[in-house]
Amino acid sequence: MKKAVVLGAYGFIGAACVRALQTDGYAVCGVGRSLESAKKVFPDLVWMIRNIADTTESDWKDLLSDADVVVNASGALQDGTRDNLVAIHVSAVERIVAALKGTSATFVQISAAGVSEDAPTAFFRSKARGDAVVMASATNWIILRPVLVLGSEAYGGSALLRAAAATPCIGGRVFSGALIQTIHVDDLAAAVAQAAGGELGTRFVADLGEAETRTFADLTRRIRSWLGFPKWTAEVDVPEWLLKPVGAGADLLGWLGWRSPLRTNALLSLKSGITGDPSHWRQRGGLAVRSLEETLAAIPATAQERTYSRMYLLLPLAIGCLSVFWLLSGLIGILSFEDAKSVLTERNVSSGIAAVAVIGGIVADLVLGATVLVRRWTRMACTGMMLVSGAYLLFGSWLATDLWADPLGPFVKVFPAIVLALFVALLLEDR
Repeated sequence: MKKAVVLGAYGFIGAACVRALQTDGYAVCGVGRSLESAKKVFPDLVWMIRNIADTTESDWKDLLSDADVVVNASGALQDGTRDNLVAIHVSAVERIVAALKGTSATFVQISAAGVSEDAPTAFFRSKARGDAVVMASATNWIILRPVLVLGSEAYGGSALLRAAAATPCIGGRVFSGALIQTIHVDDLAAAVAQAAGGELGTRFVADLGEAETRTFADLTRRIRSWLGFPKWTAEVDVPEWLLKPVGAGADLLGWLGWRSPLRTNALLSLKSGITGDPSHWRQRGGLAVRSLEETLAAIPATAQERTYSRMYLLLPLAIGCLSVFWLLSGLIGILSFEDAKSVLTERNVSSGIAAVAVIGGIVADLVLGATVLVRRWTRMACTGMMLVSGAYLLFGSWLATDLWADPLGPFVKVFPAIVLALFVALLLEDR
């Protein structure tokens, strides 16, 4: 049995490649940096847990020594706390092809349509540099460059597309002149498996995508229809100047660990259009790629898709609300320190204990309000919010039972905050 190693094997594209290679009879080994994420996607797959950006050439030689096929499905959209484009797209590729030198393994590089050294985004430029490294190597290489990838799983740009299509009543038109082509993720994976099999030869570059093109607005309308939502009451043009601060804000969130599809690189890529020329793939005898209509017919929308599409934009709003709520609670406590302390001292609590309790509450509020914005700590912060809220109700009921009857409802209003924190904690998923 031939062995295939897939880098980024629990990602959207990588997971599809694993399944396609297994169907073709390969023994597949996955490479990824998170064992938790890996086991969620393929609990029975053989995994090599590595940070691809940091793995040395000698380590790659050991990892890939008996591989017949190596598929690089790893990648990142933009620099952030978790990602470095040059390290992932260029340096890692340099070490991998060096490790494969002298072997007969086929190296399949999954790139992106439209990459070039003078592209408008660092993502495309770094991908182009990585492709150049592959093409200059002595390996049996193949570079596949897909257009916008769609599938039953929503992630990144495909998730944003669904969310944009699910906005109630009014739709927004962005980059009306940008043209888009799509490809079903299973078609991309089948192309990888076909290329890995050797029947198309090696040392070639091919764009992968459907033949048709359409504007982003047309694509969004088609996705909305696929989801089963009625036509918008109205559509409005979203000015480009408004998207710049949106992209800048998403870039900032990237440094807090959030991989938002609204980051500047994604918006610039969309503005430039996402198209390719699949003629070379067809001329080589590559498998047919489904049209958008055929892709959507293969992944019929259900209640889950409609719910997810609505929730996708609600989740960041919920996180923002939690942060503002807890930060304001802490700041108000600072500004009204004596009044907050008097709530306890008027109920026979000593001034010292009351001061400690209020200061502790202020610190907890500020810490939780800030840490909920950091991706790696969000779920922990939500858990902390529920515990602090529960403690507030418990001790508040003991010391100030009369506040349950307060017309402003200081205790009653805690319950929606607990539920909102639970909502966020349960919806947080990377894959």
